[in-house]
Amino acid sequence: MLKIAFSPIYKYRLPEGHRFPMMKYELIPEQLVYEGTVTEDHFFHPDALDDATILATHSEVYWNKLKHLSLTPREIRKIGFPLREDLIVRGTHISQGTIDCCHFAMEHGIAMNIAGGTHHAFRDRGEGFCLLNDFAIAANYLLDNQLARQILIVDLDVHQGNGTAKIFEHDSRVFTFSMHGQKNYPTQKENSDLDIGLPDKSEDEIYIKTLKDTLPGLIDQVEPDIIMYLSGVDIIASDKLGRLNVSREGCKERDRFVLETCKKNNIPVAVSMGGGYSPRIADIVEAHSNTFRLAQEIYF
Repeated sequence: MLKIAFSPIYKYRLPEGHRFPMMKYELIPEQLVYEGTVTEDHFFHPDALDDATILATHSEVYWNKLKHLSLTPREIRKIGFPLREDLIVRGTHISQGTIDCCHFAMEHGIAMNIAGGTHHAFRDRGEGFCLLNDFAIAANYLLDNQLARQILIVDLDVHQGNGTAKIFEHDSRVFTFSMHGQKNYPTQKENSDLDIGLPDKSEDEIYIKTLKDTLPGLIDQVEPDIIMYLSGVDIIASDKLGRLNVSREGCKERDRFVLETCKKNNIPVAVSMGGGYSPRIADIVEAHSNTFRLAQEIYF
């Protein structure tokens, strides 16, 4: 059975007009249940992550400042939304959900988090709507508990996974691959193990060809025990922050290729959703829902 991390605590409302579409986190599961792709039994509700697991990735100074709401105004501006205690608690549940997804992926082949993909969070700071780096936390958890020897992070959000790249820049056990818009945020990019920057307005053909030319060989090279896949839908043409021109069907084809490649190679894959900022929330929900539909089709 496809296991999906989701909790009522994922639901979070920002001030009206804020450009981060938090409503998607409650609308995606509602859509999937309504259409019959999943039932309530597919969802599990992750607990809050413990401090020790957070501190294996994030600095004690940063985590204490988060917990005590003592970030400076400049640090809060870098994150991009108002800092509140319930938002931080939400992040601990999401990160635990990604850890749980890794366990379920090892059991069932795939597991998915309705949220996550917070790849702009660094060891000592948050950026770009990201407080805690769920993939980095989960990767360190797997390594520290001898549950994986080699991990491949496949980051296909339109924005480079700069926080993840920096966290693992000296750790050969985690291979970071980011394919993103070259001229998009962040302006100052970090060095992933493999970065592919695509030009503005790139369409389906170049996007899919580049991915197909890269991922299979990368898997052969890295030989990962598990893949963490960040399936951001901010690559689609309607996205107001994306700057690429991939169709929604092209985004679906991307997901199909990644998931089929993981299954063909018998590599567990844990999926987090990442970004999506189209003006119409329906476009975001539909693009994300395609990822879950494909998981059911390909694996179950």
